[in-house]
Amino acid sequence: MALPLELDRPARAALLLALVAVAARIAMWGNPATGFDEQYYLLVGDRMLHGALVYVDIWDRKPIGLFLIFAAIRLLGGDGVLHYQVVATLAAWATACVLYRVARRGTGAAGALAAGAAYLLWLDFTEGEGGQSAVFYNLPMAIAAALVLRHVTGRPRRPTAEGVTAMLLVGIALQIKYSVVFEGMFFGLALLWAAWRRGTHLPALAGHALALVAAALLPTAIAVAAYWRAGALDAFVFANFLSILGKEGGTLADKATGWLLALAILAPLWIAALLAPRGASADPARRFAWCWLAAAIVGLIPFVNGPNPNALPPALLPLALLAAPGLDRRPGRTLALLATIFVVGQVVLQLNTRVKGTRAQAYAFAAAATPRQGCLYVYDGYPVLYHLTRTCLPTRYAFPGLLNTRSEDNAAALGVDPAAEVRRILATRPEKIADVLPAFGGGNPRTRALVEAALARDYRATFEMRTGGGRRIVYTRRDAVP
Repeated sequence: MALPLELDRPARAALLLALVAVAARIAMWGNPATGFDEQYYLLVGDRMLHGALVYVDIWDRKPIGLFLIFAAIRLLGGDGVLHYQVVATLAAWATACVLYRVARRGTGAAGALAAGAAYLLWLDFTEGEGGQSAVFYNLPMAIAAALVLRHVTGRPRRPTAEGVTAMLLVGIALQIKYSVVFEGMFFGLALLWAAWRRGTHLPALAGHALALVAAALLPTAIAVAAYWRAGALDAFVFANFLSILGKEGGTLADKATGWLLALAILAPLWIAALLAPRGASADPARRFAWCWLAAAIVGLIPFVNGPNPNALPPALLPLALLAAPGLDRRPGRTLALLATIFVVGQVVLQLNTRVKGTRAQAYAFAAAATPRQGCLYVYDGYPVLYHLTRTCLPTRYAFPGLLNTRSEDNAAALGVDPAAEVRRILATRPEKIADVLPAFGGGNPRTRALVEAALARDYRATFEMRTGGGRRIVYTRRDAVP
């Protein structure tokens, strides 16, 4: 279908997608209370610029590439909150543009544009409105998929170079989050299958396979070499590869709830994918997209442990691509669907803001939590408080969930007993402690008991703020209260 204003032209399509990206996300710009994970990424990126070595001085099990992105963003100045959200918007927009170009090969401009817009709008339902890791790693994965698809459809321009480039992009994505490994394995197998179909002989195919694997592993190998040279290889290996084995997974009920929520969120895209015109299933590009979606879903399995949709963005890319022909069939209905999704998405963001806090609330809380001397300890609440208050860190396990959740209550998950670490933190007598009430249902009862005993004995509440159905409280040590 010919679109008005010739928006089927790539440059104008990119402009339209930019408007959608900004409209979908601007409501959260400047709010530090968006996404607790990305608050921590910002903190880690900032502390890296001040000499902290990730996994040694400040701990997490995410790959180093993710924190390097936020460290680079911190070079832009300010407190980094608006900056990372704008950079994330640019990454989401670029990903949607790649998706448009890929979808355009198999459907009309209306469907391709709708697919790109759908990716942007559905991020609001998966906690992707800010700087979640998937917003960044989906971009190299989308470009890699576009390169692999050239091979699958028999149109590679420079087969070896494009294949190696695609797997290098997968390697970069791996250093943002390791869950893309299954998608990367599929891409590699698809490249080898395409090479075999082109008549590549087994010895050459084996050499090609080694080149693809080497390209995918190169960024991780560079990270390993850097930590080996720094004398911190053991810390790197434990955090990146071993610690996850000690973390407790969700119950079957939690997993079932998570998958039902995922199905509900993605249902319109599934329906559109199944409404593709007859004969589309024979298209090799479409078969590729279905296999890509299957690989992405496999990568989600370890992370869907409850009613938390932030694991879903990787599935949005192939699913939006599959939905493009169905979205192209009735542009009027598609426009109505996308408009509805936009409105509902904005409602979801406002509801999330009520629970997490507004920009004004987050900064007010940070002001109240700023110690005059000594450290702040965030037992529960905003990880970004450490960054906004410029306080010292009382522990290298600065992400609250590492010490306050039941799933992490295992020395094999952290390399230290959580209760022993909290006991050590409290012995340093932090000037202020931040907490949230009522306590999280999945919390660690051992560390909670230690903190509550210390609060009752040595602290008094000096600031309280209501968000959603809970209270965020700053406690100040009694001898430090003015």
